[in-house]
Amino acid sequence: MGKYLDLFTRYLADEKKMSENTIQSYRRDLSRLESYCSDLAIDDLSEVTEHNLETYIDYLEAGEFKSSTISRNVASIHAFYSYLYTLHEVDEDVSRGLAGPKVERVNPDILTEDEVVRLLDAPLGNDPKGLRDKAMLEVMYATGIKVSELIKLKLSDLDLKTDMLSVNGRNIPLGRHARNAMMAYLENARMALIADRDSQVMFPNYQGEEMSRQGFWKILKSYVKDAGIEKDVTPCLLRHSFAAHLIEHGADIKSVSVMLGHSDISTTQVYARMAQNSLRKTYAGAHPRN
Repeated sequence: MGKYLDLFTRYLADEKKMSENTIQSYRRDLSRLESYCSDLAIDDLSEVTEHNLETYIDYLEAGEFKSSTISRNVASIHAFYSYLYTLHEVDEDVSRGLAGPKVERVNPDILTEDEVVRLLDAPLGNDPKGLRDKAMLEVMYATGIKVSELIKLKLSDLDLKTDMLSVNGRNIPLGRHARNAMMAYLENARMALIADRDSQVMFPNYQGEEMSRQGFWKILKSYVKDAGIEKDVTPCLLRHSFAAHLIEHGADIKSVSVMLGHSDISTTQVYARMAQNSLRKTYAGAHPRN
């Protein structure tokens, strides 16, 4: 399976344009399956049967893996065998009937609008780091982009004439606050961070290079603490909050789905439920006759 796994991961990167984290998740899932098959003395892909895959899922369930993890493994197996079948490397897609446990969809937590304001106001001062961090946080909340997209932004991705940000083929409006933060950063801070380096990175680290995901997480966590927010705030939580707040204020789901880069609008509909829940809480806490 090793050779085909290498080909598959390259396919995910080159053709499907998946993130490195997602690709590594697929690879871990399939490597676990490979080890399981090896224990059964199955060394050839053509020898794997539908029954083998079903017993593998039973094995994962017996190992007390979370339902969400098992479902992701099923998705990885489906994608892998569909790829092999398309290449005619196997005569049959034995994963076709494979099903995982039903995963109960849980609405992700979001920040309140007051918490967002406190977080975005947390970077203080006009030093290069403060201006950069303020711009990063404002852009994340204004656009709903992923942290992997944020750290890979280039100067050419920003069009200040139209106040639009180009991210992986989709154009997202910045908004007044994010635009102002970006202007302050670009005019007064970015050059100090890159010094005399020839860099197109929008938000460089102190070495003038692309920031790591871990680097941004540390920055975010420090401002969450400064803002006095008790929730476990992650880059994904900012993305969730962006979407839920937009819908709560009247944006249509299709437009939000496009900005988030969702391929299926049903993925975005969870934010509509979150917005409804938020409105119910506001009503319950504010209505004098409730």
